[in-house]
Amino acid sequence: MYGSERELNIPGRVVVFDYGEVLSMSPSEHDQAALLGVAEATAETFWPAYWRHRNDLDHGTVTIPDYWARIAADLGFTFGPAQVQRLWAADFRSWISVEPGSIDILADLFAGGTRMALLSNAGFDFGDAFRRAPFAQYFEQVFVSAELGLIKPDPEIYRHVARELGIEPTQMVFVDNKKVNVDGAESIGATGHHFTSVAGLRTFLETLSEGSPA
Repeated sequence: MYGSERELNIPGRVVVFDYGEVLSMSPSEHDQAALLGVAEATAETFWPAYWRHRNDLDHGTVTIPDYWARIAADLGFTFGPAQVQRLWAADFRSWISVEPGSIDILADLFAGGTRMALLSNAGFDFGDAFRRAPFAQYFEQVFVSAELGLIKPDPEIYRHVARELGIEPTQMVFVDNKKVNVDGAESIGATGHHFTSVAGLRTFLETLSEGSPA
């Protein structure tokens, strides 16, 4: 059964969704604690290192083992091979839980005939997961930053997506939880929405749907 509210028809536009903390939930305290446990590190030292090198991972300029090696170097020790595998698994698991309300919105847009795509700053390992997930049925295309060698908010990544979708930038509606990424899309003429809640996203899309030409 489709989700919740009503069909959302936004003709002449393609709604492009970010994944992390829009379609996915934020990593839970349990997931974060599990990652810290495998790393044998404190939150105060681990998370700055984790985020310091994340853009390089998402850009596709470092491999997964190299990413964890960089973190270990920042922490002043070395992760063994089994530990790296466990870190990767715990990290991947922490990002794979979805936000139910957002998935319902995808279903409502799909039921209304609205075109959609996914654009995520993510490493190579997420490409297959995104494309084989149940929500992939709603997307015409899935764009992963590491595969493109481009990363949000570089305006070129949005231009690339528009070209691949066969639309003008002004026909793109872009949704992201980071305002800087929304600003990047708006810089090429897209309509942006800074995601802060499922209710806010639904209201925004309903406004576009109601204001769209028949």
